[in-house]
Amino acid sequence: MTSELTTADATTPTPPPDTTPADPRRGNLTLAAVLLAVLVVPMSISGTAVALPAISSDIGGGASGQQWVVNAFNLAFACFTLVWGSLSDRFGRGRLFAAGAATFAAGSIASALAPNIVVLDVARGVAGLGGAAIFSCGAAILSSAFDGPARLRAFALFGTTAGIGVALGPTLSGLLVDTAGWRPIFVIQAAVLLVVLTATPVIGLARPVGVAPAKFDLLGTVLLVLGLFAAMVGIVQGGPWGWGSPAVVASFVLAVALLIGFARVESRRPAPLLDLELLTHPRFMALCLVPVAASFGFVTLLTYFPTFLQFVAEQSSAKAGLVTVLLTIPVVVGPLAAGRAVGAGVNPLAVIWISLGALIAGDLGLLLAGPDTVVAVIAVPLLLAGAGMGLSAGLVDGQALALVPEEKAGMAAGVVNTMRLGSEAVAVAVYAALLTGLATRRGEEGLTAVDAYNSAFHTTLVVLAVVVAGLSGVIAVLLRRAASAS
Repeated sequence: MTSELTTADATTPTPPPDTTPADPRRGNLTLAAVLLAVLVVPMSISGTAVALPAISSDIGGGASGQQWVVNAFNLAFACFTLVWGSLSDRFGRGRLFAAGAATFAAGSIASALAPNIVVLDVARGVAGLGGAAIFSCGAAILSSAFDGPARLRAFALFGTTAGIGVALGPTLSGLLVDTAGWRPIFVIQAAVLLVVLTATPVIGLARPVGVAPAKFDLLGTVLLVLGLFAAMVGIVQGGPWGWGSPAVVASFVLAVALLIGFARVESRRPAPLLDLELLTHPRFMALCLVPVAASFGFVTLLTYFPTFLQFVAEQSSAKAGLVTVLLTIPVVVGPLAAGRAVGAGVNPLAVIWISLGALIAGDLGLLLAGPDTVVAVIAVPLLLAGAGMGLSAGLVDGQALALVPEEKAGMAAGVVNTMRLGSEAVAVAVYAALLTGLATRRGEEGLTAVDAYNSAFHTTLVVLAVVVAGLSGVIAVLLRRAASAS
């Protein structure tokens, strides 16, 4: 595979890919195993939130405990994605993918058996730890196992499968809660991953014979995980604790100190956990910013638009859920459409620019939503916002990993997915604080609760569009710099 990114790490052992299928059948089995595992992760994230009321009525825990059922998973996922990816380059991608699937399954079984909220929160953190391995190692496996059109198709299916997981999670979880309770949600997740584990010998678990792994960067790992954890705690708890509270400020200060220490340590390592040169590669970083834009332009809407429909438009939760399907349909079909377009000769960057434009148009188009919202009026903006997410999902991963040497694919996948989930946490937390603050202020100015929320929501839509436009500008600058350097 031709790479545009050279590395200064000449001493790092270069294990040959442990996932190259010898025949099409093995390649298809490898793809199926990765995609089945990938399906479970976003399904778990989006579906667990639906089960929170049932969990609360069964084992209690209060608002904070319930919040951490979701937050524990997201924190572990964000903090360990890069670690798993980097380690997979050294110790075998199939091996660590299997370890991640087993960890997720164990966390899901523990979740299903949890007698109280503390055990459930810890178990969800364990599942998030496994989910980080599935995404980063899974993407690296696909990067190693396929080339040319087959690789393009594999990453298109990667994005589509993740979209299906996001879309199916709430629906499947809702049905299970109504018919069998909340515990079977986690039993099914574990069962699916146990099936995946039976297929991992096809991928290849062992490191190639005769290839010694690099020394494990323990100090770098500790600094990175603690730094990301401190940052994520500050972001997640900024709303409940107050953004200016001593605990939140201390979390951010600690995060900055730890991450600076991590950067200094990595710059001196012959075989670093993170090759800092990745972060100076303009085209790679431009691609990493695309999911950040999608986090602001799409994930925030997916999280809060149903609430708008129920509170402002007075729609039932069932109808609000059906309307929100318009957001998720393009996330399912978009990656395949993008893959086919690129396969037919369309420039991948053109598809990415279309996705960014769709995010902006979709966010601004939802200014038409209000108390008397008609679905036909907001259908196009919702589809556009969903397309903004769907067209870039999968495509970005494949394009970013194509820029790095084969032996760095796991590390690169870790960076992309850390940026993706970390930005989702930032976007949702900041958006929630902005929306709540604006609604409160408008209420103090004399508006009714509904009018205040409606006004605040419209203001935040403009803010989201501006943020996406700003990130698009940064992406354009980075791509121009990459073109000048080539």
